[in-house]
Amino acid sequence: MANMSVQDKATKRSKAISWTIVMILAIFWLLIAFTPFVFMVLTGFKQKLEVIMGTAFQLPETFFTENYVSIITDPSFWNYFKNSVIVLVVSLVILLMFTSFAAYPLSRFKFKLRNFIFLVIVASMSIPIHVTMIPVFQMAIKTGLYDSVWVLIPTSVAFALPMSVFIMTGFMQGIPVDLEEAAEIDGCGRYGRFFKVILPLSTPGLSTLAIYNGVNIWNEFIFAFTLTQSEQNRTLPLALWNYQGQYSSNTAMIMACLTLSTIPMIIMFVILQDKLIKGMMAGAVKG
Repeated sequence: MANMSVQDKATKRSKAISWTIVMILAIFWLLIAFTPFVFMVLTGFKQKLEVIMGTAFQLPETFFTENYVSIITDPSFWNYFKNSVIVLVVSLVILLMFTSFAAYPLSRFKFKLRNFIFLVIVASMSIPIHVTMIPVFQMAIKTGLYDSVWVLIPTSVAFALPMSVFIMTGFMQGIPVDLEEAAEIDGCGRYGRFFKVILPLSTPGLSTLAIYNGVNIWNEFIFAFTLTQSEQNRTLPLALWNYQGQYSSNTAMIMACLTLSTIPMIIMFVILQDKLIKGMMAGAVKG
């Protein structure tokens, strides 16, 4: 009994030490991740000269809300915002649809070219985006899509698809086959099993992909800058150019614009965070 109590105390002590270390690392990481956001928000409330003359994390002398007001009341900002929303929503719908349609046969069916197709998808993940800029630019001109919002949708889907299919294939492989067999006994066909069994159970994985790819699509800059020219067709990341001149830039306005740009992604994360955590936990258990 004495030995058991000593072992219990040692186990509790080791768990307490482990949790303490984990909490310290978590707080440290929170500070690293949250510090740039605090800097961005505080700088957005400063005046232009105050940013130049003061230190980085110095509190504003007065919370100068004119930066945010001028951006919100600027019609061009809402035009950029509208274009970004269009690209984000349409791209995510197409991406998640094609990801589900591709991952299901790769995870369930056994056919001759399955391994080869999956290998091509995995190999596509290693292609640098910048290498494809010239071919994509030429294709956009030839197809007549250059300088339009719609040209950004296929590029966003194409470069996010390999990683998404790879992740979703592994996720669907973890769904028990018994559920499909039970649905088949109840009279469900192949399409019925996909839409009524596999797709609902894949919601956590799809939500995880929606958040991961949504942030990348929302913040995409290179292709938006290369494939669009007129102000009416540009997305929100390019709004920062309105506050930057040839020899100077309004840092306070840029930070205010960045702060407003992050709000939709924060809202998206808050809405989908439960499914994101479920998807991550499911992936961890399956791994």
